[in-house]
Amino acid sequence: MRRSLSWSLSALFLSLVCFSSPVWAMLKTRTIKKEPAIVLTAFGTTTRAAATYRFFEEQLRAALPAKYKNIPIKWAFTSEIVRERANRKFAKAGRKTRFRSLEQVIANLEDQGYRKIAVQPLHIFPGIEYDSLLRQVDGLRRALADFHVEITVGTPLFQYWEGMDEALAAISKDFLPPEQGCNVLVTHGTEETANPANITYLGLDRMVRHRFSNAVVGSVEGIVTRESALSWAKRCPKKRVRFIPLMFVAGDHIMHDIMGTRPNPEGLPSWAMEMRAAGFQVEATTTVYRGEKYYKGLGFSKEIDRIFVESLIRALERLEE
Repeated sequence: MRRSLSWSLSALFLSLVCFSSPVWAMLKTRTIKKEPAIVLTAFGTTTRAAATYRFFEEQLRAALPAKYKNIPIKWAFTSEIVRERANRKFAKAGRKTRFRSLEQVIANLEDQGYRKIAVQPLHIFPGIEYDSLLRQVDGLRRALADFHVEITVGTPLFQYWEGMDEALAAISKDFLPPEQGCNVLVTHGTEETANPANITYLGLDRMVRHRFSNAVVGSVEGIVTRESALSWAKRCPKKRVRFIPLMFVAGDHIMHDIMGTRPNPEGLPSWAMEMRAAGFQVEATTTVYRGEKYYKGLGFSKEIDRIFVESLIRALERLEE
């Protein structure tokens, strides 16, 4: 409900700006930019795992073709709750940094004179969040149509089976080999039974079980359940389990639901707690970035980042057609 209200207010703001000529005359930038702009969209996080976004932007800037090297890269965060919490923290610390919504970022770019904008979502699955993003972009296209703003959108990591196959090849490099233990790939999942993303979750689970004798998929919520994943993991003969985050950022869910050391407010133990109680050695994939150790979300994988970058480049090239 809050997300719908936020979108309605943002749409109203854009409509007032776009169609009220006195207001628009004050705000509109007269210099029209020929080059495009990039908007990276993510759910967002208030945890230290936000370093994943910095890592990804570094990879992106290094990989962009020369003609795109100097174009602006902006971030938009889709979770209203994350934006509110993060912005309170920034303000309290006296920092000028702010998390902004997609509508705010696009409106600011239009005001600066950009008429070609490529949006690259950092979603893993084409689920609820991605569908919401596409609806927002459609609304922005309509609102800004009279100003000839073109917006293209890249694809999530698992939009196509070929992409899933390529990503899985990269992810599997972090797997424990069968002689050492078993692996549980941790996804977010969707609670909606009719959401088409369930096909992707089930397809991934089938692909993993078919290709690896010591790996399975589990989700925080959804059809490939925690119960089925941990029940399978408890049969691992080596008594060692590695959790592999299949989320762009290994933030709150991995830190608490999966690897937490205390039960949640409802008294449910973390996945790691349950497996340790069953006599298992438990770990999760980690990485070191700028001297700090982090749980390894997919955004910390250079190979995964390359897939997202290629999607973004295709979106940029469509703006040239």
